[in-house]
Amino acid sequence: MPAIVGMVNVNLVTSSAVFNIGDVFRISPFSTSKTFSGAGSFNTGETLYVYNHQSNTNTYDKDFIDQPNSFNV
Repeated sequence: MPAIVGMVNVNLVTSSAVFNIGDVFRISPFSTSKTFSGAGSFNTGETLYVYNHQSNTNTYDKDFIDQPNSFNV
């Protein structure tokens, strides 16, 4: 089904980003990444009250491959 899209403002599209408007058959990423961060790291807003008295980030990962993208073309 066709999509009718109005004005679009794109500020930034990085090398591993996907930008799509309208119908799409398949979106296949070419890269994957893993991010480790502590509690309250990605909070956004004007007034934040984050109390992390004892924060611990577990970075141990026993499986080596989490998101394979070998068949994405």
